Amino acid sequence: MIQQKEIKLQAKERGFHLITGEIEAELDLPERGLLNLFIKHSSAGLSINENADPSVRLDFETILNKLVPENDPHYKHIMEGSDDMPAHIKSSLMGVSLNIPIVNYQLALGIWQGIYLCEFRNYGGRRNILLTVYS
Repeated sequence: MIQQKEIKLQAKERGFHLITGEIEAELDLPERGLLNLFIKHSSAGLSINENADPSVRLDFETILNKLVPENDPHYKHIMEGSDDMPAHIKSSLMGVSLNIPIVNYQLALGIWQGIYLCEFRNYGGRRNILLTVYS
């Protein structure tokens, strides 16, 4: 059986945001299965990582900004702002989709794992995520 639901997250500032609770609140999980999350944007991403220490999310932002800086003179796509082309590159690096096993009616995340919304734009706006549960 397949269940699908599209959710719209509130706009968040640029950075890495834990959204595990927001995702779980939208789901009626089966005993076992698989959850696929797909963010429908080319300037944001999804990831699973540390859910306890907020400095991890700050370090992600710092490192990605060093790897993919704004205002690089080699960028050709510059019409939408200095944060736009780097956001597209970061989205491709981090990815736009996640798969998480479902075990005993719960997401089978590790004790220190959480779902991140990776917002790469300064003013990205609300983000749409398609949730698909396979059971």
